[in-house]
Amino acid sequence: MNTYPEYTLVQKCLLEIEGKLGWGNSSAWHNDVFIELSETIHQHTQVLLSPTTLKRVWGRINYASAPSISTLNTLSQFAGYVNWRDFKNRAKATKPNWLSKKIAENIGVIAGTAALMTLVFISLYSMTGRSNTSEIDTADLEFSSQPVTEGLPNSVVFDFNVSSVQSDSIFIQQYWDKTKTIKIQNQQQQATGIYYYPGYFRSKLLIDGNIIKEHDLFIKSNGWVGTIDYQPVPKYFDGSELSVDTALLEEIANNVTYIGSSFHFVKDFGDVSGDHLEIQSRVQNLYRDKWAVCQAFRIVVLGTEGALSIPFSIPGCVSDIWLMLNERFWSGKEHDLSVFGLDTSTPRNINITIKDKQIQISVDRKEIFQDAYQESIGDFVGIRYRFVGAGKVTELTVKDENGSTILSQNVN
Repeated sequence: MNTYPEYTLVQKCLLEIEGKLGWGNSSAWHNDVFIELSETIHQHTQVLLSPTTLKRVWGRINYASAPSISTLNTLSQFAGYVNWRDFKNRAKATKPNWLSKKIAENIGVIAGTAALMTLVFISLYSMTGRSNTSEIDTADLEFSSQPVTEGLPNSVVFDFNVSSVQSDSIFIQQYWDKTKTIKIQNQQQQATGIYYYPGYFRSKLLIDGNIIKEHDLFIKSNGWVGTIDYQPVPKYFDGSELSVDTALLEEIANNVTYIGSSFHFVKDFGDVSGDHLEIQSRVQNLYRDKWAVCQAFRIVVLGTEGALSIPFSIPGCVSDIWLMLNERFWSGKEHDLSVFGLDTSTPRNINITIKDKQIQISVDRKEIFQDAYQESIGDFVGIRYRFVGAGKVTELTVKDENGSTILSQNVN
């Protein structure tokens, strides 16, 4: 356990952030949650904290040092304060009440009593076996789900039977936002969640932090769908042209703060490996004023087991981008990502070739990057283009490992 001087204050800040997010108990957060948290903090503060950094702060990775002041400033800003100093001043300004003073004066006695009670509780608990998930007979547990419709948004009904489980920590881990991390009671039999974006999700039933059952849940896009990515609910539009019309472009341009737009294509491609693909795109940025001056966008390759997220921006903004190849993550703050600096005010040809988890990226037939990842992303299930502001894709071809075209789009 970390014991640096400001540990207690940091934990208080983290609790405020968890309350603001409403994503459920952080003890049940998995890797994808921290990836989404990194993106959410970046959107609100324009500062990128990597998922690894966030897991260190939340104590999911053993790390002896205190968080850096820049990390604490960013977390404080996300929590609603000016900076870390502002958070500390306000936290310290809260005067302890009479009970708090008494607790502080008698902390030794309280700690001793608590330790004794803990031993008694553990003894009783071990006799009843109420929280030992290794003794749970999973054959008696039911866990399934069913979307109520097609298209977006889409609600999902979860059916389950956990009446035989004696625990106050039972969760359905759908995804990473508050509508998809659901706390349930052991006598409860149904719960629902809503999905605003298409994707492939592995729903998990967690008891006392352990995955007991899981199954796959597919929210398909039914062709191309476009979104203006308002939070928490996006605005949908016909994405078949892989571009925004004049009215939507004007709406985006009139936004006083950051707003993104995306094109999504998610479907069951069958037995197509996401680790053996060739993706050819012709991409152009349509709005690069005010907060969109960096012309930032990313191409996201979606799989059943993970994803690849490949960023681009003008050269002067590469410090603010990040690259993810499934389990591997590069922050522009900590790595030189200048090869992804690209002016897309005119159309650019981007080619992504993946062979046995080896990735090669080329721009206008010139190779700019190659590397590898270790954990398979599973079967290919779709692709997503996300722009800060707005952009368009005029050509797209996706081929499988046999060279067969599985997705093609050519827009004049």
